[in-house]
Amino acid sequence: MAEPETNLGLETVPRVISFLSSLLQRVAESNDDCRLFQSQKVSVFHGLTRPAISIRSYLERIFKYANCSPSCFVVAYVYLDRFVQMQPSLPINSYNVHRMLITSVLVSAKFMDDMYYNNAYYAKVGGISTAEMNLLELDFLFGLGFRLNVTPTTFHTYYSFLQREMWMQVQPPLQHLPQPSLTIGSSVKIHCCINEDESTHHQQLAV
Repeated sequence: MAEPETNLGLETVPRVISFLSSLLQRVAESNDDCRLFQSQKVSVFHGLTRPAISIRSYLERIFKYANCSPSCFVVAYVYLDRFVQMQPSLPINSYNVHRMLITSVLVSAKFMDDMYYNNAYYAKVGGISTAEMNLLELDFLFGLGFRLNVTPTTFHTYYSFLQREMWMQVQPPLQHLPQPSLTIGSSVKIHCCINEDESTHHQQLAV
């Protein structure tokens, strides 16, 4: 798959990571609360305890050592969103988000980049065994239904959303400026789900 052309340079990646980690932190915390009232399926991505490393530090570690193309992080974001839409009984929470992150970046790098590290390397980066990394990748692929292709339209939709959200974090919105079609952070708008067959965004709880 040819990498979509964007101005997503290396200097932008830390801001992408900052937003993704912030978004995933809010989603995970919300779904942690939901676990008290709703049963959630336990999968191979679930750990027995919450990892000590924060989501942001973990994502920064992946960025530092994976050396994948910047677009991989946007595609990994697409895959995570696609996964939870197809597997509604497996919402992202504090017990599975780290394994989902390392797996989504691994799959994204393999699909996007001509050169990438093997599973053993990613396992070391993620702090898991190679056998577990292999299992996570396989389960993630089946969870996606092997739907790995990301059209340029879908890529730019997600990327544009990230750009808007990153801008919103730096500068408060002005009334005369167009607002993002998705708002992350309120009690209702927790997880963005983008209908890839339409140009509009839709919202649903990641529960």
